[in-house]
Amino acid sequence: MTGISRFMLFIVGFGFLLLSANVFSVEKAERIKGPITITSERLTADNQAHTALFESSVIAKTTDMTIYADRMLVYYDKDTGSVKKIDAVGGVKLIRENRVITSKEATYYADEEKVIFTGEPKAVEGENVVTGNKMTYLMNEDRFLVEGSKVFLINRKSTGAVGKKQ
Repeated sequence: MTGISRFMLFIVGFGFLLLSANVFSVEKAERIKGPITITSERLTADNQAHTALFESSVIAKTTDMTIYADRMLVYYDKDTGSVKKIDAVGGVKLIRENRVITSKEATYYADEEKVIFTGEPKAVEGENVVTGNKMTYLMNEDRFLVEGSKVFLINRKSTGAVGKKQ
């Protein structure tokens, strides 16, 4: 990709972020810390469908979390520009503090502040590992719901929700 093409993608991406600048109102500040910055090789914005498709080497960053994926489709409210949902596909990796969650696909629901991971989801915190068929991460509660789970506890002094000693 040429420097001019990257610059144009930056301008288009920057315009999208300006449209959704009020995504992180005071009410939502407790849920997601800080603004979100999304970078990718390609961006396709569809104002009719109220979506933005980020493709190739996608990285979405907030002040306390980073999500990587091959593709992210962002759905936003037509009136406020607030993000309603994000579908991430391909090599999904969420990093928050010392926790890493990987899967083939994930869907983030803004109103419920939850992420549902499917396609061989795996959460790792230190040496502790949780796998399953479907993993729901309730971000506000810092809690996981795992279907078909396998848990490997190595470090019993873990302080996080994954591998937490009871």
